[in-house]
Amino acid sequence: MRKRCLVIVIVEDECQEMLVRKYLAQQGLGTREMRFRSSPSGEGSAEQWVRKTFVEEIRVYRNRHAQTKLIVTIDADTNAIQYRFRQLDQVLIDDGRERIGAAEQIARLVPKRNVETWILCLNGQVVNEETDYKHSRDDWSELTTPAAETLFQYTRPNTQEPLCIDSLQHGVTELKRLRF
Repeated sequence: MRKRCLVIVIVEDECQEMLVRKYLAQQGLGTREMRFRSSPSGEGSAEQWVRKTFVEEIRVYRNRHAQTKLIVTIDADTNAIQYRFRQLDQVLIDDGRERIGAAEQIARLVPKRNVETWILCLNGQVVNEETDYKHSRDDWSELTTPAAETLFQYTRPNTQEPLCIDSLQHGVTELKRLRF
């Protein structure tokens, strides 16, 4: 029997939340083991909100004694994914905190452009990381279940690195840091 844990998840939007929620369900987690923090819509920059919330949740994560994991999801938009990683590191440094350590159960998911690119890729569609797919369809909720199943398969122990877009490969590597 697996130990109970809490997974704190920070997301920019509903589509990110759907994918991560369904991925965690594939991992066998129930809703009581997940705590989502979503950017309030219409209240400014979602990526700025994620960075601010990331610092708050790092404090919580590092002060908890119970088994806890933290997932932060932030779109790269038109930036390089490494730029978002540096921004997340910088907010920790600015707050007097250490960068994420190798042993910490923290995953940083940075879809290039947006998470809809990942969802399409995980559903076997050919995509590029320059095109904005966000408004290209209206069936994202139907596509997230099979996408989450594929993501779960990609993150299984001893699986080969998937042949997919770069930001998704980085995301898979980050998720493999988490031990469920």
